[in-house]
Amino acid sequence: MNNRRRLAALVGAGQSSLQFPVLGEVNLATLRRLLAAARHTLMALGLAAIAALALMFVRPELLDDLKALSPFSEEADDAPGMLALADMLELPAQAQASGASAGPAATTVALGKEQQRVTGWLAKRYRIAGSASQMLVGAAYEAAGEAKLDPLLILAVMAIESRFNPFAESAVGAQGLMQVMSKVHHDKFSDHGGLSAALNPVANIRVGAEILQDLIRRGGSVEAGLKLYVGAGNLDTDGGYAGKVMAEHARLKAVAAGKRVPTFTPPQPPAETQVREAKADPEPATVPGAEPA
Repeated sequence: MNNRRRLAALVGAGQSSLQFPVLGEVNLATLRRLLAAARHTLMALGLAAIAALALMFVRPELLDDLKALSPFSEEADDAPGMLALADMLELPAQAQASGASAGPAATTVALGKEQQRVTGWLAKRYRIAGSASQMLVGAAYEAAGEAKLDPLLILAVMAIESRFNPFAESAVGAQGLMQVMSKVHHDKFSDHGGLSAALNPVANIRVGAEILQDLIRRGGSVEAGLKLYVGAGNLDTDGGYAGKVMAEHARLKAVAAGKRVPTFTPPQPPAETQVREAKADPEPATVPGAEPA
């Protein structure tokens, strides 16, 4: 009887010892499945985030729409976001300080009614995020003050040249919001960090405004300066470029004055004009803003 009990105990012990590896394999398989599921989930979230960022870049107005849907949109403090964008665009310290100390309401008042109207109209017409439009308009007014130009003229040039795409680049080397020929004007970017700043919105606006002011002075009129800016100084015609800029300038002047101007007027395409492409290697005076050797 005792022998039977011992044998039964030994058999039971053997069966128990065989179950432990099986249980270990089951737990390991479960863990692997959980890890695989977690990896797939993270990958899906990453792809969704990339897709969302791409959509916001292509259609930035969606960001404003989402903000408008929020019940806290009117009370939300947007100053940190505006300061972050100011840092990214390297806006003047004075503009950043005013936004930090006075808050978004005081910043909006400081922009003035004219800039508010222009900012809102451009955001709708060219489908720019409201905060980005405000920063670009502010940068244009800053550059206009330095170059002693009409800021609305600078904005009109930006509209025709790039439709406010800060990353626009042409086949002949024109870059940024104002499509500056950076290789020709590399010296003007030295104060902004070199040629790498050609696509920096604020640097591009300032250099473009400086070039435009010089060409208007040299040409003797705004129209003549615009003809030089587009690279048609030695041609009989500028392909209608100056007319497009002046028409947009007239619309902006009406907006700034408080008049109702339709935003659905078909905007002109970017100035990837045949004039500029045909003069890829022109005389210095015919390159946009080029100075004679």
